[in-house]
Amino acid sequence: MLFDFWTGLATGLALIVAIGSQNAFVLRQGIRREHVLALVLFCALSDALLIALGVAGAGALIQSHPGLLTLTRYGGALFLASYGVLAARRAWRGGRMQVDASRSSTLGTALMTCFGFTFLNPHVYLDTVVLLGSIASQRDDPGRWLFGLGAMAGSLLWFSALGFGARLLVPLFQTRAAWRVLDAVIALTMIGMALLLLW
Repeated sequence: MLFDFWTGLATGLALIVAIGSQNAFVLRQGIRREHVLALVLFCALSDALLIALGVAGAGALIQSHPGLLTLTRYGGALFLASYGVLAARRAWRGGRMQVDASRSSTLGTALMTCFGFTFLNPHVYLDTVVLLGSIASQRDDPGRWLFGLGAMAGSLLWFSALGFGARLLVPLFQTRAAWRVLDAVIALTMIGMALLLLW
């Protein structure tokens, strides 16, 4: 039974640990030390919900309604491209670590942005609901739920490490050049993912 949990943990980490829009946003907020705990919990709980839906069999339901994925794909592409343009503008203008709290983003803005990166991205559904759900469905109870719990634990571990570990990079990001590189990478990631969704 523990084998199912560890397999779920490894599989979840393999899918989550990649340069994506959600990860790039959490990394940037972690470096800025803005709303890190709330964002880590939001991402981990969102993944847990989607993984639970996949383990419960929602993956088959989504695959039977391709129109839903198509709608999410175009909406997600628009959202990612918009954020990519904003990141490109920040990279062009340059910036540095902001310590003035008045210039920080609000918790509501940060959570709504993270909501977009999570639920407007079809890849999130494919990875959590469809892929993890289909792998879990090959196991009997309680093995499939232990697999799902392992994948959920992997998500919590990853976002905690990403969000709270980012503060180790703070000294590097006191310079404008480092922020320009980070924002340029984020812009390329967002716009690239938007183009992939449309393609």
